Amino acid sequence: MANDIALQGAQWRKSSRSNAGGAQCVEIADVGIGAAVRDSKNASGPASVFPPSAFGSFLAGLKRD
Repeated sequence: MANDIALQGAQWRKSSRSNAGGAQCVEIADVGIGAAVRDSKNASGPASVFPPSAFGSFLAGLKRD
């Protein structure tokens, strides 16, 4: 699967908006095909990969709200 290959060697970082030690922890990584997002409490679990345009639209929407 393309997503599995893209995630190999990903440099994950925790969102600055995540609760410190709380239940809402999100990590993102820039990967060759876009932005990957995962639950930091389940690092070996699934991650979602979004194309750059979709992730950019998502971030723009967050900033508006």
